[in-house]
Amino acid sequence: MAQGNNGNSNNLVVNKASGALEQMKFEIAQELGISIPQDGYQGNMTSYENGSIGGYITKRLVTIAEQQLAGQYQ
Repeated sequence: MAQGNNGNSNNLVVNKASGALEQMKFEIAQELGISIPQDGYQGNMTSYENGSIGGYITKRLVTIAEQQLAGQYQ
């Protein structure tokens, strides 16, 4: 998900998170029954498929952040 990795222009705040985010993308796609091509090119996937993956990544990241914040402020 880092710039130059797959043509995506999003910049990560924490560059070391790139591998974890990429792994999360594949895990979520598998959970949703969506196949990401082995070459990583997602241009032939539908907007619905890509949007679903992105939406679930966002939900999972928000959940992780909320859990960390809840633990931090107990």
